[in-house]
Amino acid sequence: IAAVNFARSNRILVAIRGGGHNVGGRALCDGGLVIDMSRMKGIHVDARRKRARVQAGATLGDVDRETHVFGLAVPTGVISKTGIAGLTLGGGVGWLVRKHGLTCDNVLSFDVVRANGKPIVASATRNKDLFWALRGGGGNFGVVTSFEYQLHPAGTILGGLVVHPRDKAVEVLRFYRDFVESAPEEVTAYSILMTTPDGVPAVAMAACYCGDLVEGERVLKPLRAFGAPLMDAIQPMPFPQMQSLLDDAFPSGNQNYWKSAFLSKLTDDAIAAVVDHANRATSPLTGIAVEYYGGAASRVGAADTAFAHRAAEYDIGVLSQWTDPAESGRHIEWTRSLANALEPFASGAYLLNFLGADADRGTIRAAFGANYERLQAVKKKYDPTNFFRVNQNVEPAGER
Repeated sequence: IAAVNFARSNRILVAIRGGGHNVGGRALCDGGLVIDMSRMKGIHVDARRKRARVQAGATLGDVDRETHVFGLAVPTGVISKTGIAGLTLGGGVGWLVRKHGLTCDNVLSFDVVRANGKPIVASATRNKDLFWALRGGGGNFGVVTSFEYQLHPAGTILGGLVVHPRDKAVEVLRFYRDFVESAPEEVTAYSILMTTPDGVPAVAMAACYCGDLVEGERVLKPLRAFGAPLMDAIQPMPFPQMQSLLDDAFPSGNQNYWKSAFLSKLTDDAIAAVVDHANRATSPLTGIAVEYYGGAASRVGAADTAFAHRAAEYDIGVLSQWTDPAESGRHIEWTRSLANALEPFASGAYLLNFLGADADRGTIRAAFGANYERLQAVKKKYDPTNFFRVNQNVEPAGER
């Protein structure tokens, strides 16, 4: 409250930092003030009511550490050092998405500091318009200082990686498509084109089954039996271990440039475009993730929350990484080339949390879809001067 009031009174630009995981750099600003909540990590679990109150500086790993004691989890992302705040406000997709929905679908209330410095609560019964907007509308409407989440059972899961050689990528992606589209909602599985730690180009299927383990063995058997994998590491594990399985692929300090595209269908031609570009990747640290959603997340109405893209079944995430800033040009060019190649297959929508710093106004608007004008109205009510603008910005209604 003091920081917001000070910045407003002195007309200082403000950025909001939660876990600080955003690769677009929107947690920081030059010549302004950063409200840094990364040390606000308080977490309280009410196991009887299956609820958790989480402060905005917590990471997914912080949350899992506390909820797993009770065999419970918040449906969040896939990298444990991701900040819970930014993930939630942009939607939030992870290992439990098909069974329990997006992270934002599991928020019961938000504690918010408005641009005028006043603290309020947004929930299904209080400030309902703001509650709607915060579930997928990004950091546009205030500083969210804590979140109340619905928890779900997720103690021991069956999950891990099955890795195949890169020359089998087309066959693996076609199998993956057929497998996930017929799999029960307890299964969330992604396919990832990447380079192994010892420098071998590969394609992996990463799966998480959050139900009965015996049934999970039966369900995942076709995935494990397909082809001749280089490695099959699927096994029972604590859910926090699944949540951190891919952490080493995203070390701190790397240069990052990400793109994504929603696809209604993963066609053979789209698969061919992805594999072709993956085979010409300019950095061995780069990965391409093919993510299938559906399930619980798709049963929420497009207008029920600010996250509008409920019908998009697939997201292709292009996650370019490299170490030398002097090489940025060619890696960025390759990333944009793949994004352009996906345009004929894409729905024209984007995953908000994957938008880079160079996303233009039209791209940001497309990320909010049909909900954009309603978000503008909420923005005008709660932040009419666009005080909170270091984000994927929604301009107040009436602004251009």
